[in-house]
Amino acid sequence: MKYISLQVLRAATSNFSIDNKLGEGGFGEVFKGELQNGMKIAVKRLSKNSAQGFDELKNELVLANRLEHKNLVPLLGVCLQEKLVVYEYMPNGSLHTSLFTDSEKAHQLDWTKRNTIISGIARGLLYLHEESRLKVIHRDLKPSNVLLDLDMNPKISDFGLSRAFGEDQSMDITKRPVGTLGYMSPEYAYCGQVSTKSDMYSFGVIVIEIVTGRRNNRSLEDYDTASRYLLSYVWEKWNAGSMEEVVDSCLGGRYPESEALNCVHIGLLCVQEDPSARPDASEVVLMLDSHSTSMNMRTPSRPAFCFTQPGVVRHATANGQLSTPVSDNEVTISDLQPR
Repeated sequence: MKYISLQVLRAATSNFSIDNKLGEGGFGEVFKGELQNGMKIAVKRLSKNSAQGFDELKNELVLANRLEHKNLVPLLGVCLQEKLVVYEYMPNGSLHTSLFTDSEKAHQLDWTKRNTIISGIARGLLYLHEESRLKVIHRDLKPSNVLLDLDMNPKISDFGLSRAFGEDQSMDITKRPVGTLGYMSPEYAYCGQVSTKSDMYSFGVIVIEIVTGRRNNRSLEDYDTASRYLLSYVWEKWNAGSMEEVVDSCLGGRYPESEALNCVHIGLLCVQEDPSARPDASEVVLMLDSHSTSMNMRTPSRPAFCFTQPGVVRHATANGQLSTPVSDNEVTISDLQPR
């Protein structure tokens, strides 16, 4: 790992100028910078008052230093004088911004770009789960943690909450689930069971959001039903053969219908309640690369979470009963247990 001096990073970011601030979170702030050789960088500065953030930073450094793939954000260095981590700058920001907060960027996301982003995220997960020296579960995969480079290639970022598994380990249980509601699998959010299939659930949500241009934790109005949420809505339309109603209107109808249908089908397979019924990353990459038709893939069951009222999230149990509602905000959470 390369060590970069505080002096160099202060010069690169104009002394961490507010004009260079890219964003902030519970861990601290992120600044854009430019080194003397012209390389653009993103500098993550840890909040001095964040003990949890320091643990996440250590975890991120240990993992990111051992991971290298074209669909992961490259770690460039670290500064130990202050708690600073330096990454390659991604000029097109996050997938979240392109999909949900910048209408101009959303219209620039044609089908080819969306398909490339889906495939790239899947390949990044395949590397993390099966091809790297470590078996890594991301645990907080969501559009704001997928960054886009100059050519709109996706790069998975933020490994502060990630967990490395042993070679033969396939599942673990934690008493403190972390992640973002709306992207957390039910077995993880409710029981603390974490596995590669937890990440695949998050991936499935993202795929459906990319195709529809809609967020999973925003209610939808339909003519003949009460408000419902994206996964249930898309599953019902897919089941009824009405997929043209859910594809993002920003595409203006310019997309291969079979490819869009395949992506939704894959997304729905990934958000099934039974983790063993979800495909692995390797299966998803194969389905995307082989241009499998929906007719050749198994039929997905109703998505794991059932949404019946705006603002209320309920988990459908095996017998169809609904458990206690939980909050459905978009904030990354690090502890679902009472303090």
